[in-house]
Amino acid sequence: MQPLQFLVPLDQLLAVEPVIAHVALAFVLANFATRFLAHRAHVQQAAKDGDEAVSRYIPHILTTVGLVLASFLFLLVEPHGGMVLSVLVIGLFVTDFFEFEARKVEARNGRSLDRPNGSLAASVLVFLYAAYQSLFFVIADVWNAVI
Repeated sequence: MQPLQFLVPLDQLLAVEPVIAHVALAFVLANFATRFLAHRAHVQQAAKDGDEAVSRYIPHILTTVGLVLASFLFLLVEPHGGMVLSVLVIGLFVTDFFEFEARKVEARNGRSLDRPNGSLAASVLVFLYAAYQSLFFVIADVWNAVI
C-alpha cells in the first residue's frame, strides 16, 4: 500500500508516466514562445500608455502554470528527476515574477523595456533539463558507453 494512494491516483499516473516528461518539454517550448510574445506585448503597451497599461500576458501565465503542474506530476512518477525539474521550474516562476515587476519599473521611469534576460537564462536551464529527461533515449548509447 502506497502512502499517497488515497490522495493521488498513482495507477492512472503510472499509465501516463512515459508521456509526462514529453509534456513538460512541450510546456517549456510553449513557455519560450509565450515569453517572446509577452515581451512584445509589454513593449507595445508601455509605448502606448505607459506603466499603467503593462499587464500580465495570460497565455504566458497559463503555460507557466502548466509547466509547474507538469513538473509536479513528473515528481510523483520520477522522484529524483522530478525534484530537479521542479526546483528549476519554481526558480523560473520566481524569476518571471520579478522580471515582470522590473518591466513595470522600466515603463514607469520612461526607459525602454529590456529583454527578460534572467527569465531567458532560467528558461534555457529548464529546457536543457527537460530535454535531457524526455529525450534521453537519443543519447543513451553514448551516455552508457562513457559512464
